[in-house]
Amino acid sequence: MSDSNLPLPPPPKGRGAVSNQDSTRFNMPAREWDGDWLDARDSIDGQEQKLRTEVTAEFPKSIINFNISPDLPFDRSINAYRGCEHGCIYCYARPTHAYHDLSPGLDFETKLFAKPNAAELLRQTFAKPTYQPASLAIGTNTDPYQPIEKRFRITRQILEVMLETLHPVGITTKSDRVLEDLDLLTQLAAHQLTAVALSITSLDGKIARLLEPRAPSPAKRLRAVQLLHRAGIYVHVNIAPVIPAITDHEIEALVAAAAKHGAQSVSIIPVRLPHEVAPLFEAWLETHFPDRKDKVMHTIAAMRGGKRNDPNFHSRMRGSGPWAELLWTRLNIASRKAGLRKPRFGLRTDLFRRPIIQGSQLELF
Repeated sequence: MSDSNLPLPPPPKGRGAVSNQDSTRFNMPAREWDGDWLDARDSIDGQEQKLRTEVTAEFPKSIINFNISPDLPFDRSINAYRGCEHGCIYCYARPTHAYHDLSPGLDFETKLFAKPNAAELLRQTFAKPTYQPASLAIGTNTDPYQPIEKRFRITRQILEVMLETLHPVGITTKSDRVLEDLDLLTQLAAHQLTAVALSITSLDGKIARLLEPRAPSPAKRLRAVQLLHRAGIYVHVNIAPVIPAITDHEIEALVAAAAKHGAQSVSIIPVRLPHEVAPLFEAWLETHFPDRKDKVMHTIAAMRGGKRNDPNFHSRMRGSGPWAELLWTRLNIASRKAGLRKPRFGLRTDLFRRPIIQGSQLELF
């Protein structure tokens, strides 16, 4: 029997991907399906060996990523971490690990990178006379409040720089750990300098654990929405991704729950499966929902021009065709019933003040 005909390995407990996914887009050596994950199923003294998270510190020379995408409401972002321990099987950031000769599968959620000098690099950037402030997004690629933030506190350090310079910042996360920075966020919000988007994919705890094995429960995220709202912080709920035949039936319930807990706006993004995410997602379906696999993939293709992914501007975030239009119609009706409005973050940029770098000539004044 060839390797390609062998059955899938049992999924490692507490992880999203079933295995490490081969990637040859960047001359990455092909991984056999029974290679990298083998230590996750080996037994030691009769106990299952857990796949441990490894974190490597890296020190980049720049920290802000700029974009010109018409799909995004911001042109700059920061990612304090590469890889994400939440292990969301659908994560569109997974393929970025292949750039570093790592698998978008289990490597993405177990071999992480942290950037301890992020805040200092940010201060240096803000201090440049040519820098012009605009809303800066945190958490657009990997989650700024994934579990390792408790150890490194890089996101908090970045927010401290934002408060020091009165720079606008938007945060996207699926973790209630954002509440640990409520003191900073409250001060930023008092100046209309921040908004937080909580990603909630499902209200079903079991489904959420399968989709996002190391992310906080839906109940914890809704509580975070409530407490952020009470603190005077603009809070948005992003129902993303919407997965046909898995979570799409929950749109109305999610909108109602978001409104009940204080969200001021809600949005959706239909699931998209770029590069290695598609085979990883299909393997996940085969493991957890084999009876629905074909229906899920056929519906995704119906929303993505007959393919598993649509990379084009405008349509990639919305999808296309009757299925996608139905999702958006349902969202709009549910939002009106719940009294929610379209997202209007409206962060200020006119309060920005450049930081003074130690040893610079500005220190003389």
